[in-house]
Amino acid sequence: MSANRFGHLFQITSFGESHGQALGAVIEGCPSGVTFDPAILKSALKRRRPGQHLVTSSRNESDDFEILSGVFNDKTLGTPIAVIVRNHDAKSSDYEKIKAEPRRGHADDVWKMKFDHVDHRGGGRSSGRETLARVIGGAFAQMFLSDVAPELIVHALPRQIGEIAIVDSDLCLSDSARFYINEGRWNDVATMMTKLREEGDSVGGIAELQIENAPGGLGQPVFHKLKSDLAGAMMSIGAVTGVELGGGFSLASKHGKEVHVTSDESVYGGIRGGISTGELISLKVAFKPTSSILDIAKRGRHDPCILFRALPVIEAMAHLVLADHILWRRLDRN
Repeated sequence: MSANRFGHLFQITSFGESHGQALGAVIEGCPSGVTFDPAILKSALKRRRPGQHLVTSSRNESDDFEILSGVFNDKTLGTPIAVIVRNHDAKSSDYEKIKAEPRRGHADDVWKMKFDHVDHRGGGRSSGRETLARVIGGAFAQMFLSDVAPELIVHALPRQIGEIAIVDSDLCLSDSARFYINEGRWNDVATMMTKLREEGDSVGGIAELQIENAPGGLGQPVFHKLKSDLAGAMMSIGAVTGVELGGGFSLASKHGKEVHVTSDESVYGGIRGGISTGELISLKVAFKPTSSILDIAKRGRHDPCILFRALPVIEAMAHLVLADHILWRRLDRN
């Protein structure tokens, strides 16, 4: 299994299993002298962390990080950065049954088919807990981007929770510059989540990735266009079933005069020819309903909707792609 590394110049290697001793990431290619801001990493891990409210798994992990290498006196060294998060609240006995009876909709049986010898506890590396590594790597990418592109802003916004649509007026901006669903709309979501838990059911959702003030000229045609790397990064997240850039699938039924004569550049999603234009980059990311349903959901500790904890993962993957392409762009010209 060798496909655990992401990126070209700014790289992360993800390691660890859901119920192993720890999970973590090794980050390579981060330049030396980048200021380490623990608040960025703590905030991202906290937003991804389970056990915080009724819309997420009740597994209660503190997700405190340990930096093993690559940072000295609060600055990166340019050497490999190794960070781990130890597991404390794993209940492996909950998963004894799936050794013989794979869960429908999960990766239990296909991982067994592919690798033969697997760690079935909590889904092993196919668990959503693997996204810890992505969030760690994304936080260091964000720190690097803060130095080289300080105007850049990356947000993942909830746009649909099951049948509940989330519009701009349903969102508020927190003191930490993160969007959240306002109280009125949150009550609707909470009511739905409570019912789903009682019934052992789940729903999917849609998030919108917005990248503001991205430098123009990012993207490496022809095989590493910015849109393809962003789409690939999003599709690598568990439970993601689709990615849509700008006008997306709606453009397939339109005429060219409707799309290209108008002054509305948002139809391109901020990317043309695979290269960023400097305008707002917008992608929508669709998630399927959580696979743990019925008795499995009622007995275990599962998210009735994965979207909420996926938002910082979407942002992390976007930060990793952007850091990679900014470093890549430095090689394009003398």
